[in-house]
Amino acid sequence: MKGIILAGGSGTRLYPLTKSVSKQMLPVYDKPMIYYPLSALMLAGIREILIISTPRDLDRFEELLGNGHRLGLDIHYQVQDEPNGLAEAFLIGEEFIGDSPVALILGDNIFYGSNFGNLLADASNLTTGALVFGCYVKNPKAYGVIEVDDDLNPISIEEKPLHPKSTLAIPGLYFFDHQVVEIAKTVKPSERGEKEITSIINEYLHRGELKFELLGRGLAWFDTGTHESLLEASQFVETIQKRQGLYIACIEEIAFRRGYITKDQLLEVAEPLMKTDYGKYLVDVTKSRNEKIRDKGAFMSDSI
Repeated sequence: MKGIILAGGSGTRLYPLTKSVSKQMLPVYDKPMIYYPLSALMLAGIREILIISTPRDLDRFEELLGNGHRLGLDIHYQVQDEPNGLAEAFLIGEEFIGDSPVALILGDNIFYGSNFGNLLADASNLTTGALVFGCYVKNPKAYGVIEVDDDLNPISIEEKPLHPKSTLAIPGLYFFDHQVVEIAKTVKPSERGEKEITSIINEYLHRGELKFELLGRGLAWFDTGTHESLLEASQFVETIQKRQGLYIACIEEIAFRRGYITKDQLLEVAEPLMKTDYGKYLVDVTKSRNEKIRDKGAFMSDSI
């Protein structure tokens, strides 16, 4: 499976912070925002990744992450000239996707919770159809909403409905088979002038090929598109890291734990960062006495 991070848009809700820098480059506590969706794809076992962003910002992402080889990844980049909707990501990434299934994650979405790493690993095994998640939210009118029956089978999908049929929002993480490209080509712009991801999901629903996974109370999901949610996410990450002593979305650690890079490669990455807590943490990762316990706690059941 391949992965796409959609890190475009103008981030107008975060002005003036985003007047000269991409929203996905803003710090969420101690890391750039894009580290969090990238870590989700890495935990899913996805190593070939396409980052889509604006003409202004794409070079900055490439400067930050390069070709991904230092993380054992293969990172590609493409431009989205205008924010024409999430579904456009599959048209931009058509050549990248090819005949492979693909995961799409939005660059401003952050996930953390019990068993989420296992859910991602299972989701990445998808070969046919589509898979979406559902999270309970207080204000479903602001999201894409999914209605399910008593057996958690999806019934309907609506984008920002005035009268939501449920309080289950679809977060910005989706898994599709390769048919998604051809389906995306048929999507017409909505009244908002955007090619909505819900149109694609609805097509899979009509075909009877849509799977649904409920993310329960133990999962934290942040859509960091406002000043308030950006601050909340930063405070959450700070609290977890200080209490547990384990970092969230430490992409170098994930690469090491997953076997994408060696201990020596991790130490090479850490060496120029030794004046920071981040660099010292990377060194500590290589010295951990209880590797199996830390691996399970930090990466199999809880991590990103």
